[in-house]
Amino acid sequence: MLRDEKAVVVFSGGQDSTTCLFWALETFKEVEVVTFNYNQRHKAEIQCAIDIAGELGVKHHLLDMELLNQLAPNALTRSDIEVKEGENGELPSTFVPGRNLVFLSFASILASQIGAKHIITGVCETDFSGYPDCRDSFVKSLNVTLNLAMDTSFVIHTPLMWLDKAETWKLTDELGRLDYVREKTLTCYEGVIGDGCGQCPSCVLRKAGLDKYLQEKEAN
Repeated sequence: MLRDEKAVVVFSGGQDSTTCLFWALETFKEVEVVTFNYNQRHKAEIQCAIDIAGELGVKHHLLDMELLNQLAPNALTRSDIEVKEGENGELPSTFVPGRNLVFLSFASILASQIGAKHIITGVCETDFSGYPDCRDSFVKSLNVTLNLAMDTSFVIHTPLMWLDKAETWKLTDELGRLDYVREKTLTCYEGVIGDGCGQCPSCVLRKAGLDKYLQEKEAN
């Protein structure tokens, strides 16, 4: 049934959102992507999203969300703030308060304008940094709120919600896109495409997941 419907992917050009894009292309008849410019630390992230969408022939929307940068100073919006893990129960310095709340809300507005009922996001509760807006309970709650606010019937899909990074790589491989995602996406907090800097928390998580998956694949 979904093969006849239209979807919007919240798209950063990173590993997770690109995997979600390939999943969406296999699932829906028509797919468009939306990227948000919140004056993030690395402009390469936006260019990476533009390049991937162009290569795949997917219509790309780039929305100006610089207000989020003003409201939420953190390591992803300020070059003078160090990227570091949270300590003593605190959130990491890379947490952008309200980012997924804002992104999904604006993605739903876009979806309503282009006739899409499905919104896909790469949030994950299994391998994540403790971000509260990556939790399944938040997504389900927001889905209800958006439908009430806009009097429609959107469905927010989270294909990666219960997958760890190794399982995400497995999904990418099953979609036939492992090499593409490994080489073309930007997940690194230092703005390095592909395997990244190898040292920031995002790169460490990504590499650990890839190594685990490749070992399991070889063993089988």
